[in-house]
Amino acid sequence: MSNYKIILSGGGTGGHIYPAIAIANELKSRYPDAEFLFVGANDRMEMEKVPQAGYDIKGLWISGIQRQLTLKNLMFPLKLISSLWNARKIIKSFKPDVVVGTGGFASGPLLYVAAANNIPSLIQEQNSFPGITNKLLAKKAHKICVAYDGLERFFPKEKIIKTGNPVRKGLLDIDSKTIEAKNFFKLKHGKYTLLVLGGSLGSKRINQLLEKELDYLDSQNVQIIWQCGKLYYSKYKIYNNTNNVQVYEFLNNMDFAYAAADIIISRAGASSVSELCIVGKPVIFVPSPNVAEDHQTKNAMAIVEKDAAMIIKEEDLDTDFENKFSQLIASPEKQQKLGKKIKNLALVNATNQIADEVEKLLKNK
Repeated sequence: MSNYKIILSGGGTGGHIYPAIAIANELKSRYPDAEFLFVGANDRMEMEKVPQAGYDIKGLWISGIQRQLTLKNLMFPLKLISSLWNARKIIKSFKPDVVVGTGGFASGPLLYVAAANNIPSLIQEQNSFPGITNKLLAKKAHKICVAYDGLERFFPKEKIIKTGNPVRKGLLDIDSKTIEAKNFFKLKHGKYTLLVLGGSLGSKRINQLLEKELDYLDSQNVQIIWQCGKLYYSKYKIYNNTNNVQVYEFLNNMDFAYAAADIIISRAGASSVSELCIVGKPVIFVPSPNVAEDHQTKNAMAIVEKDAAMIIKEEDLDTDFENKFSQLIASPEKQQKLGKKIKNLALVNATNQIADEVEKLLKNK
């Protein structure tokens, strides 16, 4: 049988969407006759990105719980009931053979309903410290694919498979693209290239730092590829093509951006960390403190503790940035050591291994 029906659920950020698409693409290459359906959260970026990748998607009315007492929190029970109801309708109508959850608001209700209907399910846990949804779902899930060691603290040990996080295929061979990438961005030879990534929506704090440090970075012979994000592009685009700075709302050619970079400043979302391990360049992590369970700091520290990256917390940026960056740029040996060590942590076959586990669930059904 090859005309399987597969549901993938995940979203809210690119870190949940792109792994789900990567898994779907791999399964589609193995089972061209299979039918795929994505389930996401209404009004989130998956409703745009998934159809662009060629897949159907249905949205649930769901969002996370805010830390403060807000009207959104008061609406949460209503949204949860609505999402469970609609997830039931989707499961009943589509009749999936397997359900895969990559995290994000919508995956909770969908995997819960799948488990209640005895449909095999797989969770792809991307972070070193799982959120509450996946901890609850783990009891019912058949397999849990993880990217970090030590997650038996949270999940049943017998269900865990360490696979790593799926990444875009174009990143697996960036070393061969350096010259092409530098030409693509029209970069000057003889200058260091700094790539700054704040996630798909952008990071307010990283953008503020960069604006403040433009003269300093120029004095260090640095040219910058600055992905400031959708929310901040209108504010920071004035710096485009000034002082060796290129400002982008979003980078569509991530393989070229990584290939062109000598040093990278990045948030520490799970997908970003996995990509940066494969890329193998020196990284300064600036974790977002505004995420559940402070998981970005935990993701970053899992790399930093192996001497494979540097970290600057948001509250220390103004006091520590110039000092730490100067140390790094002055030492090619340190740059080389960090690049080599982070690359040693890469798990390059994650997408294939996760697809293998989904395949086992399909065949054992």
